[in-house]
Amino acid sequence: MRYRLKLATWTVVREAREPSPRKLTTPEAVAKLAIDFVRAMDDDKEHFWAVLLDGKNRYRMHTLVSTGSQGASIVHPREVFGPAVREGANALLVAHNHPSGDPTPSFEDFEVTERLARTGDVVGVRLLDHVIVGNGTEKWVSFAERGLIVNGVFKR
Repeated sequence: MRYRLKLATWTVVREAREPSPRKLTTPEAVAKLAIDFVRAMDDDKEHFWAVLLDGKNRYRMHTLVSTGSQGASIVHPREVFGPAVREGANALLVAHNHPSGDPTPSFEDFEVTERLARTGDVVGVRLLDHVIVGNGTEKWVSFAERGLIVNGVFKR
């Protein structure tokens, strides 16, 4: 069993007019960010993140939407899009990990991605990609790279 002791918390504040230096325009860039998220969690649970972007696909912020069990995490569109709407994001990316190390999308991953893409269309915040990272392997799968998300529309 592993324990994690949080020793310090800090907040980085960016000046209002200063754009984010991290531009997320490729699946590789999104996967690299998601791998960083997974490494920071250091446990055997599934985690689901939303990454909020401005109009030029620059990173604005991210939020941990859900922490689940070894096999699943519960994700509802209101928890994903609530922060995006509040923060005025133009688009978003979602990412989650598979503790098994195998990033192959499950049936539930397809279902939640389709639901999120439909919700994004309704609220005006496009879903650009869903990346799944395998714990400890740095293997990843991008729905956009596979042609399953095109311009915010899920194609099955």
